[in-house]
Amino acid sequence: MGRLWDAYLGTRRPDPAVQAVTAAELREVLLAVGAADVPFTVGEAGGRGADLVASWQVTEPPTGSGPARRQVERTFKIWLRLVPGEREVRAMDEQWAVTRAGAPPGRTVQREHGRGPIRRVQKEWSYERGPDGSRQKVVSFDLHVTRDMKDPLRDAVLAAGWTWRGARKS
Repeated sequence: MGRLWDAYLGTRRPDPAVQAVTAAELREVLLAVGAADVPFTVGEAGGRGADLVASWQVTEPPTGSGPARRQVERTFKIWLRLVPGEREVRAMDEQWAVTRAGAPPGRTVQREHGRGPIRRVQKEWSYERGPDGSRQKVVSFDLHVTRDMKDPLRDAVLAAGWTWRGARKS
């Protein structure tokens, strides 16, 4: 059951040949990931049961028009707690979604919140007529949170010789 649970939570272990760095060095590595050319930030968590937090805010393209217009604002966070004694980083995913209505969007019509592994892949598309008159699929929005946010953090942790362990509670 332990391996199944680890697979669900996304636990990864480093290559045994990799020499583990200290917790202070790992903290600097993770902060540097957030300073690189990525769509999210990494900063101090300010307590709250974690050492660092990676955060990404996304505003999806609006749908509809006039009073029926809807726009979703999403916030994804990965709370990171460093456990030096076990050389592991415990990562808890959290996400919020706020749907606003109207043009311009102002009135909140729906709120969502969730904790647990982020496995969000979203694509929005429409079909339009091409220059030759044939119907073509046009992708207007593509969001891969797991790939774009979690992978750089997890890769940095594994390269530092630490274990990445998914957690349900921080």
